[in-house]
Amino acid sequence: MSSSLILVIALSASVTGAPSLLAADTAPASATSELTTPKQRLDALFADLKRERDPEKAREISDRIRVEWQDSGSASVNLLMQWATKALEADRKATALDIFDQVIYLSPQYVEGWNQRATLHYRMGNYRKSMSDINQVLAIEPRHFGALAGMASILTAAGKDELALRAWEQFLEIYPADRQAQEQLGNLEEKFAGNRT
Repeated sequence: MSSSLILVIALSASVTGAPSLLAADTAPASATSELTTPKQRLDALFADLKRERDPEKAREISDRIRVEWQDSGSASVNLLMQWATKALEADRKATALDIFDQVIYLSPQYVEGWNQRATLHYRMGNYRKSMSDINQVLAIEPRHFGALAGMASILTAAGKDELALRAWEQFLEIYPADRQAQEQLGNLEEKFAGNRT
């Protein structure tokens, strides 16, 4: 429920003298605001993502998850990540790689440091290094759907279709409404069905 709708209901409740309506409508908002730790917020978002069947709404939830992942909890690490992003925008991959190395050294449990370095290794064609970083991402956050998609892409490129299929299945366990993942899984399943006949 939007905050403006809650405000309208609150104002109408005070005018009509219906405090029970106000209490009922503000209860979910206060329950959500009690999710103060990043883990609690992520757990709630992942539960929502798993239930959501509408692709657009699911994308909004996945974007909120990405925002949660981006915050390292350290101003220094967040600044380094901004510098790495600027280096990538300027096509200075080696500089960005050095910065990601520093991020991982300073904050080895920060999942996006590993994930962004994995993505950069992938873009540079360093698939083995990318896969190593993806494994670190999944050790820290097994629900990291972005890392699972990267893993599936690398496995497909390497001709390891059965393992890629499993990675897409894991992805869809976490993020069932993603159409691209559904397509990728469908293509692999068709390929296996064709091989069996």
